[in-house]
Amino acid sequence: MLTELFQDKAYTPMKLKELAILLDVPKDQRDELKQVLDTLLAEGKISVSKKGKYGRPRDFSLTGIFTGHPRGFGFVSVEGLEQDIFIPAEKTAGAMHGDKVQVAAEEGRAQGRRPEGAVVRILERANDTVIGYYQKNKSFGFVLPDNQKLTQDIFIPQGKDMGAVTGHKVVAKITDFGGERKKPEGRITEIIGHVNDPGTDILSIIKAYGLPEEFPPEVMRQASLTAGEVDEREKAGRLDLRELPTVTIDGEDAKDLDDAVTISKEGEDHYTLGVHIADVTHYVREGSPLDEEALKRGTSVYLVDRVIPMLPHKLSNGICSLNAGEDRLALSCIMEIDGRGMVMGHQIAETVIRVDRRMTYTAVNAIITDQDPETMREYEEFVPMFHLMKELAEILRARRRQRGSIDFDFPESKILLDDKGKPVDIKPYERNAATRIIEDFMLMANETVAENYFWQELPFVYRTHDYPDPEKMKRLGTFINNFGYSIRTQNGEVHPKEIQKLLDRIEGTPEEALISRLTLRSMRQAKYTTICTGHYGLAANYYTHFTSPIRRYPDLQIHRIIKESLRGGLGEKRISHYDRILPQVAVQCSAMERRADEAERETDKLKKCEYMSARIGKTYEGVISGVTGWGLYVELPNTVEGLIRVSELKGDYYIFDEEKLELAGETTNTRYKLGQKVKILVAGTDRMTRTVDFALCEGLPDN
Repeated sequence: MLTELFQDKAYTPMKLKELAILLDVPKDQRDELKQVLDTLLAEGKISVSKKGKYGRPRDFSLTGIFTGHPRGFGFVSVEGLEQDIFIPAEKTAGAMHGDKVQVAAEEGRAQGRRPEGAVVRILERANDTVIGYYQKNKSFGFVLPDNQKLTQDIFIPQGKDMGAVTGHKVVAKITDFGGERKKPEGRITEIIGHVNDPGTDILSIIKAYGLPEEFPPEVMRQASLTAGEVDEREKAGRLDLRELPTVTIDGEDAKDLDDAVTISKEGEDHYTLGVHIADVTHYVREGSPLDEEALKRGTSVYLVDRVIPMLPHKLSNGICSLNAGEDRLALSCIMEIDGRGMVMGHQIAETVIRVDRRMTYTAVNAIITDQDPETMREYEEFVPMFHLMKELAEILRARRRQRGSIDFDFPESKILLDDKGKPVDIKPYERNAATRIIEDFMLMANETVAENYFWQELPFVYRTHDYPDPEKMKRLGTFINNFGYSIRTQNGEVHPKEIQKLLDRIEGTPEEALISRLTLRSMRQAKYTTICTGHYGLAANYYTHFTSPIRRYPDLQIHRIIKESLRGGLGEKRISHYDRILPQVAVQCSAMERRADEAERETDKLKKCEYMSARIGKTYEGVISGVTGWGLYVELPNTVEGLIRVSELKGDYYIFDEEKLELAGETTNTRYKLGQKVKILVAGTDRMTRTVDFALCEGLPDN
């Protein structure tokens, strides 16, 4: 009845009292009317003005997610709007990072300027618990949130602190979210440990992101019943590939080996490449505790000092790991590939394999790149196989490149810790010829499987990467014109080959780092979907994740579909079942992937900050990696990033040019822009905010 009233063309927004009179609601029942209106507001079916007038959703506000900023202001992202709405600090109405809010956007903003607005109502709270640093006063305390986007401290009344003292990292349950003039209030539910205790810092991040710390008892019970070796009966009906020379190639410290490779060549240009993936679904059955927990986790999480696995170690390091010398069940994609890198035919089959050698990237690279005599002697019988792998990988890479595949080769870092968890070194993690071989082979298997199941028109989970936002590409095009570069658009879209050409043209130039970063930031995020729309970055029409079922749930999910299909069991009922569950599986896995990425970034930032705190006063050369109104971000060769605050740039008043992404001195015309090399001094660190402060120090001597 109420929604019909609001939708009536004759209806004009009214206050609660006016609505009650119109609807003939007695005074003693107005609270009930208010409850109904609150429910409709929470569902986004109506909106309310700052003056308390109720109307249609479009009358006063838009609904979106609030993103906080450490400096107090925030942004609201609204589906369908190209730009987020800027919310000044005084107009957040007590909204916290992640909250679902209604926001009133101001009209008449200048063309091209970001829309501004005010939060008028908080519809749904995102944070019922907060992880942070406890600070005790005489009769009360505060929790300072670890998440810098949560800008309000949590007030802890006397008797609600579980005996916590200043310096403890704690979990606080919010009991009252407060408002514009009142801080949120809460109670301590767990003391994680003192901030200086080893491991407390990482444990705080684990709890902040809701990462699971241990497996539920029923999952561990099921895992404990899993056999330690493959039974002869389990091999029946499978393609037996145990006689093929088979290797795994992984990092030195890898324990969950889920992919193995075989290769052979006939004639001049006929390669047979076998990519053999651990048959995890043989042990993780649909709907079992193991399966439900794996879906809940979505992915393994690789933190700097530990791995939080998707599956218990009994499986991931045991029966599901393709350990050398052991019979293992696999799902194999065997491809016939010609000299141009085209797959001429393929077979997907349930197999039994036996790995001959467990190889490392270091050893294989020593053979195919360095031709190290000692390593070649040690693996003498496999040396021709590795050279054949290199030969085919180069063909596959050339073909991908020809169609426009984009390869951003930014350095990743490996943080080395001592036995107490303190960082002792940070090294850039370099890809080598061996890592590229495995990448090339896994990409080929993923594409082949995706194309096969797309044309079968069966329910499936794809890995998709959409075309970039045309507006972002337009801005990138405008920016690179300043350097004499251009990118062609067709119907407002940029083909990936254009991006590849741009990256080729800038290689080795002073602006390479600048333009590469901006190009990467213009890309969309890859995600899991049930509709195959292709992978922009790989310039692939069909792509999925097939090769890592130990650590990624989407891979495990499609293995289940593939096996049912191979056995002829995907009838109408099962197709309907997968049509029903897969959209939510894709959403869940995409969300868990983002959570893992963020947690991994935060632990890296934490340890990098700790590492640099022992190097305050030292000087380094770095590259400007970000330019904002509040300062310059500089990245060092070891991948540590720090901030030079604009207030610390001496000798001039600097103005931020948003279009050119540079800070320019008002009188000296000194300019600082992305990609520029600078010399810095480590000025300070803040373990609470996980930030490093630099100072510009051109001319200072090296330490």
